[in-house]
Amino acid sequence: MSRRSVAELDGVVEEALRAAELEYEHPGTGRFVVTLPGVKKLRTVVGMTIGAHGVRVEAFVCRQPDENREQLWAWLLQHNARMYGVAYSIDSVGDVYLTGTFAHAAVSAEEIDRILGAVLTYADEHFNTMLEIGFGSSIRREWEWRVKRGESLRNLEAFAAFADPTRRPPG
Repeated sequence: MSRRSVAELDGVVEEALRAAELEYEHPGTGRFVVTLPGVKKLRTVVGMTIGAHGVRVEAFVCRQPDENREQLWAWLLQHNARMYGVAYSIDSVGDVYLTGTFAHAAVSAEEIDRILGAVLTYADEHFNTMLEIGFGSSIRREWEWRVKRGESLRNLEAFAAFADPTRRPPG
């Protein structure tokens, strides 16, 4: 099997991103920064780096939790077993990322779409749950503060059942 050059793979990645009509930057050969639009997490920025043996994918998901760190990390690890192409990881301060590597031989428009689709799905679908676990007290305080002041709750509506005591089941 012939080895594909970084320049060749760079072209494949760039064409796949262009064809998918994704917003991206290309700061140098073998390096891409892709912005994926989401719903719960409004945007996820993904770094893709073509290395000597594979393509590294890394996306910031959320900063280190204020509380319940071990609970959040356990939740992330439980999800890792069911995920495709990337896994949750934390950096030295506890910020949460999605990271993964796939082989040069796997680089194709279809696989790039699958990997970026996985990143978007996991970052977006799990985002509110991660915030509830890691920042629940802050969210509830913000909700209460806004209610007392008559401020808009529009950007907190996703947390209404969680933060609003009138909507939570008794217990």
